[in-house]
Amino acid sequence: MKNYLMILGACALFSQTGCSTHGEEKHEEKETFLVTSPLQMDTTLTKEYVSQVHSIQHIELRAQERGYLEKIYVDEGQFVKKGQLLFKIMPKLYEAEREKAQAEADFAEIEYQNTKSLADRNIVAPNELAMAKAKVAKAKAELALADVHLQFTEIRAPFDGIIDRFHVREGSLLEEGELLSNFSDNSKMWVYYNVPEAEYLDYKSEVKDDSKVDVNLLMANHKMFPHQGVVETIEADFNHETGNIAFRATFPNPDGLLRHGETGNIQMSIPMPNAMLIPQKATFEVLDKKYVYVLDEENRIQSREIVIGAELPHIFVVQSGLETGDKILLEGLRLVEENDEIEYDFVQPEDALSQLDLYAE
Repeated sequence: MKNYLMILGACALFSQTGCSTHGEEKHEEKETFLVTSPLQMDTTLTKEYVSQVHSIQHIELRAQERGYLEKIYVDEGQFVKKGQLLFKIMPKLYEAEREKAQAEADFAEIEYQNTKSLADRNIVAPNELAMAKAKVAKAKAELALADVHLQFTEIRAPFDGIIDRFHVREGSLLEEGELLSNFSDNSKMWVYYNVPEAEYLDYKSEVKDDSKVDVNLLMANHKMFPHQGVVETIEADFNHETGNIAFRATFPNPDGLLRHGETGNIQMSIPMPNAMLIPQKATFEVLDKKYVYVLDEENRIQSREIVIGAELPHIFVVQSGLETGDKILLEGLRLVEENDEIEYDFVQPEDALSQLDLYAE
């Protein structure tokens, strides 16, 4: 019995010693972390701005004479050619006025010819001939005015474009100046967007006055408009309330896809020379401030605040806080603490940035 107890004790001691040794070996195993460095290179930042789309010509069609709307020759949304008849106001009154003016012009012409015949034979004074000639000129002016009034009863397209919604219907009594519809030339579109003052200064410092900057338009359906636009003009003054200044880009619109009043987002590329880039996932945030873990000479983790200058997809442009030779923790930020000593594998900055999707957590 005594020998049996001694054997059990030895087995228990051996078992306890074996478990303890296995635990120590497991504890001594250290995880290897991925570390990289900032990459300094020339890059391009794509900025998005909310924009408003305008036709290069968008006008109001108004009645220039009073009268009943006799006929509408087009339909809403129809494309029409320059000079095409759109509306006709009942012209009876103006036709009568024109006939009256024509008769008075004919009478003045006959009177002038009779007076001239008499003046040629020195029967009447030269002054009477001059008065007769003046009457002819006045009558012709009245006739021209009557022609203009009659022409105003026909409203024609001033250029190729699209007719908008009608504000009147056939038979409506129109007053002079009453709005009939709107009319747009959509062959090209002006897209306006507002740029903050700091970004305007960056733009002007990088772009020469005679250079044309290409921009893209992201439409409301989140699809890219198939044609590029060109920034052609910048307004003269800043808006003092918003601190923005308006840019205008011109887009070709051969398929008529864009219409006046649409919205979208302008995407404008801004060059950034010698930008310092790091992966976004190498950062963490404390009280709205950005930090990274930097390795010191003893491979210990030290947190460091950085200032972000711009944001790209999966990448931050660092304005200050890092140098190109610094080693920063790329992964496992939640697994370490301040002053932890780690083992690491170094990832070249180019590889770290090009394989962000592969390394994404």
